[in-house]
Amino acid sequence: MERKFDSFVLLAEMRTGSNFLEANLNAMPNVACNGEAFNPHFIGKLNQDAAFGVTLAQREADPTTLLREMRAHSPGLSGFRYFHDHDPRVLPIVLADPRCAKVILTRNPVESYVSWKIAQATGQWKLTQAKRLKTAKAHFDAPEFTAHLDQLQDFQLRLMHGLQTSGQTAFYIDYEDINDTDVLNGLARFLGVTGELAAPDDTLKKQNPEEISEKVENYDEMVAALSRLDRFNLARTPNFEPRRAPAIPSFLAAGAALYMPLRGGPEDAVTEWLAALGPVTADFSQKSLRQWLRKKPAHRSFTVLRHPVARAHAGFCSHILTGALPHIREGLIKSYKLALPKIGEPMTLDQHREAFLGFLYFLKLNVAGQTGLRIDPRFASQTAVLQGFAQFQGPDLVLREDSLPMGLGFLAAEIGVACPAIPALPDPSLDLLAQIYDADIESAARDAYSRDYMGYGFTDWR
Repeated sequence: MERKFDSFVLLAEMRTGSNFLEANLNAMPNVACNGEAFNPHFIGKLNQDAAFGVTLAQREADPTTLLREMRAHSPGLSGFRYFHDHDPRVLPIVLADPRCAKVILTRNPVESYVSWKIAQATGQWKLTQAKRLKTAKAHFDAPEFTAHLDQLQDFQLRLMHGLQTSGQTAFYIDYEDINDTDVLNGLARFLGVTGELAAPDDTLKKQNPEEISEKVENYDEMVAALSRLDRFNLARTPNFEPRRAPAIPSFLAAGAALYMPLRGGPEDAVTEWLAALGPVTADFSQKSLRQWLRKKPAHRSFTVLRHPVARAHAGFCSHILTGALPHIREGLIKSYKLALPKIGEPMTLDQHREAFLGFLYFLKLNVAGQTGLRIDPRFASQTAVLQGFAQFQGPDLVLREDSLPMGLGFLAAEIGVACPAIPALPDPSLDLLAQIYDADIESAARDAYSRDYMGYGFTDWR
């Protein structure tokens, strides 16, 4: 009988037990799970830059090369672990392939978050000998957990949509079941593997088996924060278009004005202007934002566009050169060979210009989904961010940085208040950009953000 599957993918997240499940998959006859094959920073496992004759650079140029070589040279049924922040080009390929089995591993998101915080504190991500166990208590951070939960839910929705539209099903397994021999043998049968496991693999040991109340230093605060979450998403408006996060937690409100920030724009100046209207409300959820909108029936929402060249350069200075986005910075150096100085070291103007040009080339690929690195909100096209807002509600006003006094004056008149002065905050990135800007930089920005230029009528930066 012909095998149903030629390969498999283990779809999971950090701290869900994926290492343990991989060990048990590798204990099955003729099954090979090849680690995090599409982690942006290594192939398979930490500090490994090549596998199956494919280098990191070759995988970055074309991820299908590694898929092909892995399947060709692995004995029996080959597969790998895939997390939400791995190469985004790979997920549509494997989801659409009915010959690739999907194994979906899940865990209680609070447990996985607490485990992640403990691992961060101890530096211990796997345990093979109990005597080497390192212990620490997690500190629960509500906004960080909300972001963690949003990522998990978004990933699961993408998986569900991909399986539904291609008419496939997956083998779902929970963290609590990965030590169950019968469940593991059920997985083997799903994969079409002949033979059974006598017992689960005992190489890896469970870390931090205590009750969660003993693992979190601010447990009561965590319980209170979780009680405020809209667990069943009752505030969601049904939407059958492809979902995109509207970034509601970033919204700010004061008086009757609601600011929907475009990351990388003039956020500091606009936030200070907003604060002059009255106390600022932040950390919205969909539920609390709907409540605010009902209490402010004469509200006006707005966002502020920034010229693509200025926005990309501001993000380059504030988050790439400073190391505030270490994973992207590392990828730029490792895979795109950008000559970035050590953090804090100066650059000449020529060096800065060449590095920024290289970064704009990377953004062209990144925004188009052609790299293995995630698209950070600061570098996503402003068109895409506004479309994300629209999944909840588009802004009333789309203002522009170069005519901000006029735009905010109109907004203030709309809500019936005197317009506060706009603070003149220094922006060193703009002064530096003025010294390196030329036709090549403008052309590279147009290539990266053609939708923004076309949709919002941007002309040359100066």
